[in-house]
Amino acid sequence: MAHGSPVELTDSEFVDEVLCSDVPVVVDYWAPWCGPCRMASPVIEKMAAEYQGQIKVCKLNIDEQREVATKYGIMSIPTFHIFKDGVMVDQVGGVTPTFEADLRQKIETHIR
Repeated sequence: MAHGSPVELTDSEFVDEVLCSDVPVVVDYWAPWCGPCRMASPVIEKMAAEYQGQIKVCKLNIDEQREVATKYGIMSIPTFHIFKDGVMVDQVGGVTPTFEADLRQKIETHIR
């Protein structure tokens, strides 16, 4: 099921929530101490609400949930992966002036 707000994700929930999802999933790899992550948070929440029913948005705190972040080679945060049918199909790294438009464009590509 797709949610209207981001889902806080754990390593143990990753397979069920992301890889087995019937809708595309945006995974936000973040940490509470990361300033750019905090800047991205309102955009992530907005996308979760706007695309409710079409995508699922999940947040994975890399300080608390290291297994998945290590598996996907997360070296800097924020990083955003888009998964579709259990496969990572796209990504956005960092928060730029065009972050919201860039993320929206990538989401739109995968919900058509």
